[in-house]
Amino acid sequence: MQKVCIQGLGFVGSAMATAVALALDEQGCPHYDVLGVDLPTKNGLRRVAALNEGYFPFETSDPKLNLAVARAHANGNLRATTDDSVYAEADIIVVDVHLDIPFLDEEPQLQFDGFEKAIRTIGMHMRPDALVIIETTVPPGTCEKVVVPCLTEELQHRGLEASELRLAHSYERVMPGKDYLDSVINFWRVYSGHTPEAADACEAFLSTIINIQDYPLTRLSSTTASETAKVMENTYRAVNISFISEWTRYAEKIGIDLFEVVKAIQMRPTHHNIRYPGLGIGGYCLTKDPTFAPAASKQLFGYDLDFPFSRLAVKTATEMPHHGVNRLEKLLGGSVKDRRILLCGVSYRQDVADTRYSPSETVYRELIKRGAEVVCHDPFVRHWEELDMAIPSELPSTKSFDAIMFAVPHSQYQKLDLVEWLVDIDRILVLDAHMVFNAFQRRVFREHGIKIESIGVGDGQ
Repeated sequence: MQKVCIQGLGFVGSAMATAVALALDEQGCPHYDVLGVDLPTKNGLRRVAALNEGYFPFETSDPKLNLAVARAHANGNLRATTDDSVYAEADIIVVDVHLDIPFLDEEPQLQFDGFEKAIRTIGMHMRPDALVIIETTVPPGTCEKVVVPCLTEELQHRGLEASELRLAHSYERVMPGKDYLDSVINFWRVYSGHTPEAADACEAFLSTIINIQDYPLTRLSSTTASETAKVMENTYRAVNISFISEWTRYAEKIGIDLFEVVKAIQMRPTHHNIRYPGLGIGGYCLTKDPTFAPAASKQLFGYDLDFPFSRLAVKTATEMPHHGVNRLEKLLGGSVKDRRILLCGVSYRQDVADTRYSPSETVYRELIKRGAEVVCHDPFVRHWEELDMAIPSELPSTKSFDAIMFAVPHSQYQKLDLVEWLVDIDRILVLDAHMVFNAFQRRVFREHGIKIESIGVGDGQ
């Protein structure tokens, strides 16, 4: 049985470790002995402990993921540790560590320190012929200009020959939510190798993990091409989301329902993926990835290229939470000072527990800055790490609130009957900032006296 180490047990690494542990050989036995590796920090130790006890380390709405971890734990082929020396035993090492960038800076600077340290840690222990796969989203050129030199240097420091080094890149498309596990196993994959041998080895490995019958692999000619594919596809989505921001303001001003308009446009097959109004982009990927190519072209390749759409997309989308606060303030008569507001949803996406770069953080901070008292709720988040805030699991009574903003379309919120839940219907304002309720529901709620408005929709629509 081959040994696979997954470096980094965050939202991607933990899911990948589970998917690899599920792979079966021709006899129906586990294909790999999987060992997740994380840092001995508070979060790292918590994730290691969870996997070693047979639990997925994050809140998830995907029941298959929890069952898969429990099954792999029972089979004995999924474990976790903070001991770096285990890389010496690995046939395959998958890298799922963070690589951050200050994406709102005028000239974002790539920060390789943490990522490079993680790569060098592998090089200090790995076998020279082990397959190393970079899953982390990295700036184009990273494998060629950072990873290969780091691994080569560390192997040579140990007196080992680096000519057999096998490095590949295969970016993840993990999507936390109800299809969390399927986003690893039942989804398309792009891959490439630093050498043809590395690409072949990566293809062989991925073919045992992924349902390639229904989701064939795509092989690109170089690691830089593969790195570019991930950055470009996330940039495209960020631009798409940002594009809808200006039309959101337009619809609200002239008094139409932009959701109705978008649905009509989506009937055209070439436009089916146009986005809906909301609070802009959030999460770990779409916020920073559009800045990777501009920074890499200058810092790794020496070309000072302009990426105006990418830059404007990030700027525009990160302004949308402020628009949500402005809309709420206007609906409350021009001020939120001393108003008590319930913020429903603090994660960046529906039915997930990930709060990284959530638009709700900007909403919360801006409301507090303007003098409001804000109470938060989220069915998936028990501790909001960025604000070091405990989040209650139960929806509070609405008796003392002046307004409620629905910032995330969690399934629990979509099932709410506001007529039953709201205590002072005549007094409380409801702002739906992310398509939690449709036009029909808004009409029904208004018939019962509820004051409800929606981002991307004119007042009273």
